[in-house]
Amino acid sequence: MVWVKNSVLVLVCAYLLACQSTNQSSSRYALKQDVAPARLPLAHETIDPTPIYEQPSLGGNKNYTVWGKDYQVLKSAEGFTETGIASWYGQKFHGHLTSNGEIYDMYSMSAAHKNLPLPTYVRVTNLDNGRKAVVRVNDRGPFHPGRVIDLSYAAAFKLGITQTGTANVKVEALHSAPGFYIQVEKGDVKSNLQDKSSAIAALFQLPTKIVENSGTFHLIAGPMEEQAQAEQVVADLIRSGYTNAQEFTNIRPVHELPE
Repeated sequence: MVWVKNSVLVLVCAYLLACQSTNQSSSRYALKQDVAPARLPLAHETIDPTPIYEQPSLGGNKNYTVWGKDYQVLKSAEGFTETGIASWYGQKFHGHLTSNGEIYDMYSMSAAHKNLPLPTYVRVTNLDNGRKAVVRVNDRGPFHPGRVIDLSYAAAFKLGITQTGTANVKVEALHSAPGFYIQVEKGDVKSNLQDKSSAIAALFQLPTKIVENSGTFHLIAGPMEEQAQAEQVVADLIRSGYTNAQEFTNIRPVHELPE
């Protein structure tokens, strides 16, 4: 009788362990705990993105509930500012969808916020050391009490937060910046433009961005304050093989891109 009971107990334990293993393997994230990546961000990966006009994303801009708490999405980021604690997220979430349907890249200058419209550009100031960075908010979070923004690994590294884990920060919403932009190239596959985006940012020390418009992805560089600089960069790009590079002015919304 004792043998039968022990056998049943062993079978039950084995079944529970199998269920646990199955649940873990089907989890959305491969890592149980978030960790820093194997390498530090490269110089061009910490260039501040330039605030440009973008239409609100189709995903992530409705009021929502997390862990039984309701959150309201702001209709506008106009004049938004707040202070609080910043944290960061890295390897665990890398390659997974953000709240607005993009893919999280821990080496991009991005962030998550509970209430701001997606996307919104904000300046984050580390009040503990005075460092500043501009990030593009494209995700929701953090949902830990007292935290106001979750930074990408690259942004946290630039602000000196990766070692401390958290920091006291000020968050300020930014407006679109006027200036001269260059459409370097366009295509139907975003991944085909990503390496080119990094290379151009590093070579010309300019912010670059891939913008989607009606199913087409546009690689944009800029802004530049002077038209002469933009013309020179276009000439250099054409000599480098980017024969479709062309300049345009950000007077209209950036999604109204040249043909």
